[in-house]
Amino acid sequence: MNCHSVEPLLSAYVDGEVAAYRSWLVARHLRACTSCAAKHQGLLTLRARVRTELPRFHAPAQLQARVRALAADAPAGVPTRLNSQRERWRWLTAGALAGCAATLIALVATNAVLAWRMKQDLALEVVALHVRATLGDHLIEVASSDQHTVKPWLSARLDYSPPVPDLASAGFTLVGARLEAIQGQTVATLVYRYRQHSIDVFVRPESAHSLSAPRTLRGFHIAHASGSAMDWLAVSDVSADVLTAFVTQLAQAGAAQ
Repeated sequence: MNCHSVEPLLSAYVDGEVAAYRSWLVARHLRACTSCAAKHQGLLTLRARVRTELPRFHAPAQLQARVRALAADAPAGVPTRLNSQRERWRWLTAGALAGCAATLIALVATNAVLAWRMKQDLALEVVALHVRATLGDHLIEVASSDQHTVKPWLSARLDYSPPVPDLASAGFTLVGARLEAIQGQTVATLVYRYRQHSIDVFVRPESAHSLSAPRTLRGFHIAHASGSAMDWLAVSDVSADVLTAFVTQLAQAGAAQ
């Protein structure tokens, strides 16, 4: 089997729903293909997170009462078989509705939990990167206040070209940039100086899993803005209102470039 034939089977394979012979073929392919093996591992990880992090829901009291009422309406003396087509459909409809409701609740809850967890993980990740770079004296890989020096340096090392706004007139001086890895993607990290504060700004193409509101972790503030089809994530110990205003202005200036 090749990647084209294995990929559609991975979800069913993880759930043990693939026939024995085909399952053996998939397993053999996974041992030889690192790309499909990585996707398989990703599905296993997702399944484990859903099982451990997703809250369990019980049938609502109203649904339980309806099922009991349907059971009570069953003809006496025929406990194991329904005689009429109408009552069969009543039971089937109730079961289908219950199944759909449970599935919908599970899907909504799963998406909500995983989205929250991914955003929480993102906030922890960018703060950790900022702290590591600050303590390790590795804030800058290209040192320059000239956006025409910093931008080409980043563009030559990334698969996208990030804007590099100059906000020195507003008190935020560009001092350089570096590369960081966020959620498995290499991204541009612009470094600005505001008074005695260092500000990291992670610039990457827009993502569905970015932060939607400012946060504070371990004394560091995180602010987000969107502009020029980019996500702008700023991290610093400068006050939250200053950081939020700065990253908003930065995204607007980037969109104008």
